Amino acid sequence: MSDTLLIIDDDDSNCRLIKAIFRAEGMEVVAALDGQSGIDLALQDPPDILLLDLRMPGIDGLDVLARLKQELPALPVVMLTGHKDVKTAVRATQLGAFDYLTKPFVNDEVVAVVRRALQTRALQLEVEDLRRRLGAGGGLASQMGPSPQVMELVEQVRTVAETGFTVLVAGETGSGKELVAQAIHRESERRARPFVAIDCGAIPEQLLESELFGHEKGAFTGAERKKQGRFQLAQGGTFFLDEVGNLPMNLQAKLLRVLESRQVQPVGADRSAVLDVRFVAATNNDLQSRVAEGQFRADLYFRLAQYTISIPALRDRPVDIPYLAHRFLAEASVELRRPVQQIVPGALELLGAHPWPGNVRELHNAIRQAVLKTKDLMIGGDVVREVLKGPAAARHLAGAVPAGLSLREVAAEAAEAAERHAICEALRAVRGNKSRAARALDTDYKTLHLKMKRFGIRAQDFVS
Repeated sequence: MSDTLLIIDDDDSNCRLIKAIFRAEGMEVVAALDGQSGIDLALQDPPDILLLDLRMPGIDGLDVLARLKQELPALPVVMLTGHKDVKTAVRATQLGAFDYLTKPFVNDEVVAVVRRALQTRALQLEVEDLRRRLGAGGGLASQMGPSPQVMELVEQVRTVAETGFTVLVAGETGSGKELVAQAIHRESERRARPFVAIDCGAIPEQLLESELFGHEKGAFTGAERKKQGRFQLAQGGTFFLDEVGNLPMNLQAKLLRVLESRQVQPVGADRSAVLDVRFVAATNNDLQSRVAEGQFRADLYFRLAQYTISIPALRDRPVDIPYLAHRFLAEASVELRRPVQQIVPGALELLGAHPWPGNVRELHNAIRQAVLKTKDLMIGGDVVREVLKGPAAARHLAGAVPAGLSLREVAAEAAEAAERHAICEALRAVRGNKSRAARALDTDYKTLHLKMKRFGIRAQDFVS
């Protein structure tokens, strides 16, 4: 069966061109000349990929993208526009667009992007199918491990999910806070409605209020159209505030009003709208200490912490390490097309002895790198040592330099560890956007891409 492409563009000549290009590629092509018709077509018979014009009368491309990503989150969307606008490209990426092309485009370029998007989606479906067969798409225990600590988390989630309590999830970076938030949503009566997440530290302060609350057209310079806020996109569902401790003080007061009044007022609007949303917040900081230091509002803290769940660090639940390592191995073998099947006992011992300061996210990245590096059907201890040498180099700087390493070797390992850490932190801050990460690191996109490939770092691991 051939893939189906939907083009939504008010330019009929461009629709005809797209049809000609992709019918020659053996694809079925359907066109809509306005946003609402395109939304109706996509929901009635979901396509395999969407080409979406940015500038259209009525509902513009970004609004179409936002609405369809709520209903069809797995649909790959490529944006088309005659205006090269970096801010709009970033916004489209944040909303879930796969790529962004400027018109007039080269035929071979748009075909290559569409093919890449379809290949990526096919791989995602294969990995998702594997996860379902492994049980990873189910409950929290299958995602986090069989340890008693995880079993206690499962019970806490089950207890609070049935209530309307606002929940504060505390835990170190990479420990699985969003997994817990998603489990609360999945176990609640709101499971059929949207789960919307935002990282309070990843969006510039001057844009965060508009991102959360939305704004009216003309509310401020550059507000060329009305924009629905993330709060409203979560209507009827669950809103996840990741790293809520990074929220600026002025927005803390506004969030408190939303929590207390259950109403939201977009920037520039003269009236509020009723908001039916369940809030879950997460932090890797001690918010009580921040309250004592005057950096976080006490009233907001107590409003968020109606029920608190603390996630133990991976090093404190070693039983979960081999379980997660084997799960990540099965996924990475499919994704990377490598026939790696096992982890030898000695390598598992090394993984179990590692402190995992980056928790489950670090373990996930380590296994992917090990699958990429191994030449055999099994991951051996030598590969695991090589993968973990970056974090080890960081420990060398603290004074634990093993015998036999020259000063040059110690310096090289430390530099590599510092580079890996800086890249990961930059990607985490911008939720996996490589272009923004390259700018933050004052390097070019190609250099960042090559270093990420060398270190086995994936941008998509930092999206959520």
